[in-house]
Amino acid sequence: MITETAAANKAPQAAVGQNGIFNRRKLRKAGAWIFLGILAVTQLYPLVWLLLYSFKTNSEIMSGQFFALPKEWQWQNYADAFTAGNYLRYISNSIFVTGVTLILTILFSAMVSYAITRFKWRYGNTVLLLFMIGIMIPIQSTLLPLMVIFKNMSILNTHLSIIIPYVAFSIPIAVFILSGFLRGIPHEIEESAMIDGASIYRTFAFIILPITVPPIMTVTILTFISIWNEFIIAATFLSAEGLKTLPFGLNSFIGQYTANYGAIGAFLVLGALPVIIVYFILSEKITKGMVAGAVKG
Repeated sequence: MITETAAANKAPQAAVGQNGIFNRRKLRKAGAWIFLGILAVTQLYPLVWLLLYSFKTNSEIMSGQFFALPKEWQWQNYADAFTAGNYLRYISNSIFVTGVTLILTILFSAMVSYAITRFKWRYGNTVLLLFMIGIMIPIQSTLLPLMVIFKNMSILNTHLSIIIPYVAFSIPIAVFILSGFLRGIPHEIEESAMIDGASIYRTFAFIILPITVPPIMTVTILTFISIWNEFIIAATFLSAEGLKTLPFGLNSFIGQYTANYGAIGAFLVLGALPVIIVYFILSEKITKGMVAGAVKG
C-alpha cells in the first residue's frame, strides 16, 4: 500500500518535471529563432535599402523615406552606371586580377601546406609559424616599401603591382586552413601511391589536391571576397584609368556623379552582385570546407 502511494506521488512530480524540461526547450528554441531573425534583418536591411535607393530620384532619396517604393522606377540609373561608369572595363579588370590571384594563391598555399604537413623535416613548424606571422602584418605598413620596390622594378601602375601583394597577403590564411586539413589525412594514402610508382608531384596533383577540394573552396571564397573588395592597394599602385578595378573605379564614379545619388546606388548594386552570386553558388561547399578543416585539424 505504501509503495503504491509513493508511486502515485512520484507520477505527478515526473509529469511536472517533463513539462518543465519541455517548456525550457521551447523557450530556448524561441530565443534562437528570435536571435536568427534579428540577425537576418540586420544583414538584409542594407541590401534592401541599397536596392530601393538605386531606383529612386534624388528628391526621393533626400525625402528620408528609406523603405518607400520609388514612385517611378529609375532604370536610367543603371544605364548611367553601366555606360558612363565604365562598368564593363572595371569589372573585367577585377575579374582578371582576382582570377590570377586565386590561381596563384591556391597553387602556392597548397604546395606549401603539403610540404609543411606531409614531409618529415625538422623546420616544418617553424616555417608554418613564419606564415602565421604574415597574418598579423597590416597592409598599410607595407605600402611605402612596396612603392619603392615596384618603382625600381618598373612594374608600378600595372596589374602585376597589385597581384603580387594580393597573393602575398592571401597565402598565410590559406596555408592555415589547408595545413589544418592536410594534417588529418592518413599517410597510408601517399605510401600506397608511391609503392605503385607515383612521384611526389603526381601524388600531390592527382591524390592530395582532389581530397582537399572542400578547404580549397573555403580559401577560394575568402580570397575572392577580400580581393574583389580591396581598395587601398589598388588606389596606391594604380593610376591609369584603363587599369582600375571595380572598387577603385567606383570611387572615380562617385567623384564624377556626386549629384546623381541613384546612379551611385546602381553602381554599388552592380559591384556587389558578383560577390553575392559567387557566395550563394559556393556557400554549401564553404560550410563543408570550414567544418572539414576544423575536424581534421
